[in-house]
Amino acid sequence: MQNHCAVPSCSSSKFDPQPLFRFPRDPERSKKWVEKCQRKDLADKSPDQLYRFYRVCGKHFDTSLIDSEAQHTILKDDAEPTVFDMLGQPPNEQTKDNETERKGRKKMKKSQEDTVKEDVQTLSEEDENKEFLKSLFEVLLLLGEQSIPPITYGDSKWDTQGLGNFQALLEYRMNCGDGNLKKRYEVNKQCCSSAQLIHLLEVCEKFIRSKLVEEVKHNGFFSLLTDDLVKISEEWYLPVFIRFVDQSNCQRERFFGFLNLEEDEDVLAEKLLSEITESWGLDMEQCRGQAHSCSGTRFSKVKTFAAALLKRYPMAVLTLRSTRTLNIVLAGGMALSGVQLVMSTFMKIESFFSQSPFLQLELEHAISIFYPNKEEKANKLKEICRTNWTRRHDAFNVAMEVLEALLLCVDSVHDNEDMRWTDQVTHNALEISKALTDFEFIMALVVLKNVTALTQAFGQNVQGKATDIHFAAASLKAVLHSLKEVSENIDVYHEFWNDEAVNLAAAMEIPVKVPRSILRKHQSEYRNIRPEHYYKNHLSVLVVDYIIKELNELFCEEHVKTLRCLTLVPTVIEQNKSTEPEEDSIQVFKNDIPTVATLSAELHCWWVKWSKKGKGETFPSSLHETLQLPDVKFFPNMLAILRLIGIMPTLSLEDSCNVAYKRFKMYIEDIPLKFKSKSLAVINLNYDVGCDLDSVVEMYMKTNPEEAEEL
Repeated sequence: MQNHCAVPSCSSSKFDPQPLFRFPRDPERSKKWVEKCQRKDLADKSPDQLYRFYRVCGKHFDTSLIDSEAQHTILKDDAEPTVFDMLGQPPNEQTKDNETERKGRKKMKKSQEDTVKEDVQTLSEEDENKEFLKSLFEVLLLLGEQSIPPITYGDSKWDTQGLGNFQALLEYRMNCGDGNLKKRYEVNKQCCSSAQLIHLLEVCEKFIRSKLVEEVKHNGFFSLLTDDLVKISEEWYLPVFIRFVDQSNCQRERFFGFLNLEEDEDVLAEKLLSEITESWGLDMEQCRGQAHSCSGTRFSKVKTFAAALLKRYPMAVLTLRSTRTLNIVLAGGMALSGVQLVMSTFMKIESFFSQSPFLQLELEHAISIFYPNKEEKANKLKEICRTNWTRRHDAFNVAMEVLEALLLCVDSVHDNEDMRWTDQVTHNALEISKALTDFEFIMALVVLKNVTALTQAFGQNVQGKATDIHFAAASLKAVLHSLKEVSENIDVYHEFWNDEAVNLAAAMEIPVKVPRSILRKHQSEYRNIRPEHYYKNHLSVLVVDYIIKELNELFCEEHVKTLRCLTLVPTVIEQNKSTEPEEDSIQVFKNDIPTVATLSAELHCWWVKWSKKGKGETFPSSLHETLQLPDVKFFPNMLAILRLIGIMPTLSLEDSCNVAYKRFKMYIEDIPLKFKSKSLAVINLNYDVGCDLDSVVEMYMKTNPEEAEEL
């Protein structure tokens, strides 16, 4: 917006007593104003642009056209500027001295006019640039919010031929009367280059993340969570979420963006930490938890990052993430060939049967064949197989029960005798069949089924209701004791597991042998080794030891104490009303609560409040419901502790609080690989942040000053 008069010979501004009046919106009146002002550079501007950005001061209107009786000084509807001699004309007769003085004033006036013209032109160009950028950002944000790729290729492959959707929307705006865009397009034959488009996207991403950081800082403590790696433009990235409790005491998660995982493991952790703190601006001193869902070959990199984060920020306790079941997380992190064969085959199975409902029917038919006299059992397995059973707590048990039917199904699809399936489907079926008929797969599946049976109930409780989680925290020692007992007697247990695997292999006509890859690499060392001995030392022992180690890391003393603090949830107090909550567990938060001195007294009052309720009364059954209690604000320490428990990644979020993760999964599953973009994902998944276009433009001009000048 111009803050001075548009008349070239006038220097009035918003700081003068004279009012500044907008150009009229009416095209005819606006054209007359331009003619009166004698500004040729305004002739090609639209009435809307003139109305928004240019003013004429009150000096140039007859006083009869100004309505001074209104609450604000306004012009009458038909007013036009007609007064342009306010500086006066020289008299007809002047002395020599007056003539010299007049010439001096004339030169000064001309100099002032030239300066004003230059300032007007400069300000006009700057405003035009800003309006042009606002149009670009507005289109870009619209595309991002709707998950519409602006171009044809991924981030690193954009070119000027691929600006399809982005260019189409810009042309639509030009056709609807955006003269600024049209002017730029006619001059440059394009509104934006591919390099500029990438920078525009990066600025949008940076701006949205800055708003997210402000939101997190405003709400205090948070946890950092990551998910499975995502491939974008031929590189692997780690998705990052932040969990916090907002001012209305609701648990929230926000998607913050992607971290590049392509660096060497030695320098990767430091680089990621630097990006989170310096580039993103997160205060990791406020981080109170971390959880990672990554699996596969790059899991070691994520583990290294988690260890470095914990070392530098000891309060960022490593935990389980609620979106993944414990047994699947434990198996996914094992760098053992047999276990990874099982997990990769699970992924292939899930992808295979999601292609067509007819494939699912084929599997159900195979289940009926193998359970002819057990209809109830067959129906139960069919129902389970209609879900994502490869992610269940009992996934390895289910796999054992449907294994033979599964093999029959994929073999039938691969044979394709009735020509029902495409070549790709039959190829995928063959890949699954090869894995299922590998004895290493059978042995690993049997070991996983038996060992994770000891952690299954614990994992289900940890991801259950508040009462279940409280029980799980108390049962961890018993679970670890059972695993230790198995470890100490592994010879006996492995013998049973080996017999089970051999019997299953015989039923499926699978030869019992050491993995072919091991024999090929270490033929002299393992030529005469018996399979049961090999799998004991290279599978059973390692699986049990790994699970014990991982449970101790995921459920360290601080984490378990945090889970025990769920005794503050009223339904847990009601269930254990005879026992007052342990203050020892509450003390884990002593550095993060308002008044430690009153903690004991406040805890006792909180317990009395809920333990003395009558049997027929309703109790808040979850942490979310407890945080929403109107009188929780009268217990400041309890509120602070409940908010801190709420950010722990182990706890499942209410459906209404889990929007970011659901949108992220939809984005990853629905957007084709070549259209995935780091920046667009941040825009799309944080559509509700709200972008002030003026602020985004200012950030762009500061970030890319050279490009801004070229526009």
